[in-house]
Parts: sequence; C-alpha cells; structure tokens
Amino acid sequence: MSGSGEFYFNIATKQVEEGKASDWKDRMGPYPTREAAQRALDIAAARNKAWDEDDERRR
Repeated sequence: MSGSGEFYFNIATKQVEEGKASDWKDRMGPYPTREAAQRALDIAAARNKAWDEDDERRR
C-alpha cells in the first residue's frame, strides 16, 4: 500500500484506488477514507440533489 492517505473512486472500473492510480477523467475524489470513496456515487447524487433544491429555492 502506498500510504498516500487519499482515496479515489474510479468510475470506469467501479473500484476504489489509493492515490492517483488512474487517469483524472476516471477519478472521483479525493476522499479521506476508502469507505467514503466507495460511496462516491451516493455522495455525488446527494450533493446534486441539494444543489438542485437550492437552485429551486432561489428562483
């Protein structure tokens, strides 16, 4: 293990990677833990929903 302390979710392979192992276009992150990186898609969906709701309130 490289011990970089940064975890990324690879959207092409659907795998968590430690450090910048894959190309930037396939990475989501960094996340502080492997578990957080594994939830990357859920985290992104929740943030998008919150941003959409905020946009609606501002209209």
